[in-house]
Amino acid sequence: MATPKKGRNASAQSKPGRSLALILIAIAALTGGMFASGHTKPRLGIDLAGGTSITLRAVPEAGNEAAINKTNMDTAVSIMERRVNGLGVSESEVQTQGRENIIVNIPKGTNSEQARKQVGTTAKLYFRPVIATEIAGGQGTASPSPSPTGSPTDKPSGKATDKPEATDKGSASPSASPTTQGRALTDALKADATPSASASDKGDKASPSPSGSGGTAEGDANALQAKYAKLDCTDEKTRSSVGDGVKASEPTLACGKNAQGQWQKYILGPAEVDGTDVDKAQAVLNTQTGAGWTVTMDFTDAGAKKFADITGKLAQNQSPQNQFAIVLDGDVVSDPYVRQALTGGNAEISGNFNQQSAQDLSNMLSYGALPLTFKVDSMTTVTAALGGDQLHAGLIAGAIGLALVVIYLLAYYRGLSFIAILSLLVSAALTYTLMSLLGPAIGFALNLPAVCGAIVAIGITADSFIVYFERVRDEIREGRSLRPAVERAWPRARRTILVSDFVSFLAAAVLFIVTVGKVQGFAFTLGLTTLLDVVVVFLFTKPLLTLMARRPFFANGHKWSGLDPKSLGAQPPLRRTRRPSAPVETKEA
Repeated sequence: MATPKKGRNASAQSKPGRSLALILIAIAALTGGMFASGHTKPRLGIDLAGGTSITLRAVPEAGNEAAINKTNMDTAVSIMERRVNGLGVSESEVQTQGRENIIVNIPKGTNSEQARKQVGTTAKLYFRPVIATEIAGGQGTASPSPSPTGSPTDKPSGKATDKPEATDKGSASPSASPTTQGRALTDALKADATPSASASDKGDKASPSPSGSGGTAEGDANALQAKYAKLDCTDEKTRSSVGDGVKASEPTLACGKNAQGQWQKYILGPAEVDGTDVDKAQAVLNTQTGAGWTVTMDFTDAGAKKFADITGKLAQNQSPQNQFAIVLDGDVVSDPYVRQALTGGNAEISGNFNQQSAQDLSNMLSYGALPLTFKVDSMTTVTAALGGDQLHAGLIAGAIGLALVVIYLLAYYRGLSFIAILSLLVSAALTYTLMSLLGPAIGFALNLPAVCGAIVAIGITADSFIVYFERVRDEIREGRSLRPAVERAWPRARRTILVSDFVSFLAAAVLFIVTVGKVQGFAFTLGLTTLLDVVVVFLFTKPLLTLMARRPFFANGHKWSGLDPKSLGAQPPLRRTRRPSAPVETKEA
């Protein structure tokens, strides 16, 4: 009856080397992957590495205060996350605070400067026809559109080229006269007075601008042209206020930089297409036609029709009224011209792009349409000094805690503490390599709460060793020798360890789901180290103790082994099983 059980025990005891080899191979593979990828350190969060914290406040549009609600705020958070992560800035934190604020934390690192610029420009994205444009501070009315065949610019400002083209490459038309500009502006204002002023105004009825003489279109046009003549885009304060309070269905003034870094000012017509009509945009290196870096756009079905209509109208005009401006937060990020109606539901903007400017523009087109308008309330630079001091203090506390655990193990378990310390080192190696690899893989960043989670995990891991060691010692107290005691103690210790780790992992999972921000770092680290505890106990601690049980130092119960039968209260002789010995028969004389 007992033979199969003994066979299984013997088999289990004879192959602990396989488990040890498996976990050592895993450590070697993870370490090799860490060095091969070049990520030899965990990525640090904003509290440890420093960075920028931006507070954005939602600004209600006139007559539409109800738009500031939880749904629109959550949508804005999602778009901002995609916008920042599209730049390759991982571990940015975007979360709501109160009813109308959004907090954006951007760690110091690659592309963080571009991320700060694009997060700060959070207004809606519009495509507006250009009525007039000129170099800020220059004389005259409208500058001619240069050919887009010039050399690429090295300026990584996120702006498009001076006059990129939204179709096949070619030269621009001559400039329009001031009379043509005035007539186009008057026509735009007349169109604004009708309910169907703009294809992108979501059906809202627009009212004509109240400025001007008697509220007429001609008077409004004259007033807007007078403001345009006085507009100084080189003044930062003026740029920040231009276009404030203007609806999508109204003409407006705007500023933008050209490829030479010069500020240009614009008179723009009502928005014809908005950012929600762009389905996808991406930067593409066009080597077949020699156009260099271009930006391709795919529109939604509704957006394709709107874009075909506006480009069909613009193609019939002279420069600059054959251009449309891509406007984000009142800033013209690109002003390509068209030569024909674009009816295929997609378009390509070509010109003097470099890789950075093309990628910046594609990100703005892809993630620039927010349901609300935001203003930057505050932008602060977070230094790593405070976080570094706290990390230093935390590491000291962790080291003290670990030293106390080791002292306790040495004093109470003696030789068994050797196995526990090796298991802690293996767990630390797995934790470090996984944290380093998870940084570039899923954007995990080590922040102060995550460090706290790793320190708490020391106690969880040590608790698993203690449960197993005490089970083994209980078996020895019952009179068994070490090797059977190791195997018989394992099933009961295994159940206790799994239940304990399951409760810990469940708590970490719930905490990760219901919390946001830095607390998630604590929950993630706690869950990760709990899983690693199971791996280490099953594949390292138990097999190693099985091997050590074959060594005379442990098997014979040396007084410094931690398994001395006399110290544990066991009565010799030791028994391998609990079955009573057979009675001794005596012979009669």
